[in-house]
Amino acid sequence: MTVRRLSAGLVAVALLTPGVAACTTAGDAGSTATPSATASGAAPEADTDAKQALLDSTREISNGNFRFSMSGAGSTAEGQVHQPSQSAEMRVRIGEPTDDLAISLDLIHARPDSWVKVDLKGRAATSVPGLDRLNLGKYQHLDQNRIQGDRNLGFDFDRVDPAGSEALTQAITEVRRTGDGTYAGTIDLSKAADAGSLDPTLITALGAQANSVPFTATTDAEGRLTELVIQLPDTGQAAGQEIRVTYADYGNATEAQKPPADQVVEAPPELYNLFD
Repeated sequence: MTVRRLSAGLVAVALLTPGVAACTTAGDAGSTATPSATASGAAPEADTDAKQALLDSTREISNGNFRFSMSGAGSTAEGQVHQPSQSAEMRVRIGEPTDDLAISLDLIHARPDSWVKVDLKGRAATSVPGLDRLNLGKYQHLDQNRIQGDRNLGFDFDRVDPAGSEALTQAITEVRRTGDGTYAGTIDLSKAADAGSLDPTLITALGAQANSVPFTATTDAEGRLTELVIQLPDTGQAAGQEIRVTYADYGNATEAQKPPADQVVEAPPELYNLFD
């Protein structure tokens, strides 16, 4: 296995990068039928009320006070955003300990500072330049000038949703209600390439399939988005997979705790090179 730099975006790497973590089987993703056709084969009438409900469901996310999780391709990302304190944290796990390369990243942002703790494991990890300066078991303080605008290590408090659910719901092409607070339909992923949970290179690999990708969504009693599940088809390069995003504890997140000073070192050049 060749170790390459992780330049596709932290969340996208965690969820969508072939070869870093094992993908779910095509059979799992393929078992969900595209929800945009009725039993007769005709496309259903557009449910404008349902789409507006989903557009409205992301408004509370923009207030920046929630917990979230994302999963797919055998990897996970979870954390919280607390806009009142200008802080956020994220834990990313890519791959399993038995894989050629398994990556753990613990990120803390407390404006104006950011830190990351890195743990690289597996046979392929030995070929990562400067491994001994990365696997320190400590948080590495990040230079904001180096990570500004970086999807991997930075955090934009003007765009607080790591998953980009607002962009995803705006790209909905068809949706219908399937129950109380539940929805199903299709998304044009080519119109949501800037969503943090999507790797633009994978959208390109999907080709025309990206124009109509099945999804389901759930909202709570107050109409706030609680779950979004996207069923990605087989691209030929990677098996189909399910991307799941959840939101919880709206208004009840807490301030991220800065790491203790004795557990912090300055990030070495090798760290930034890994994500360039």
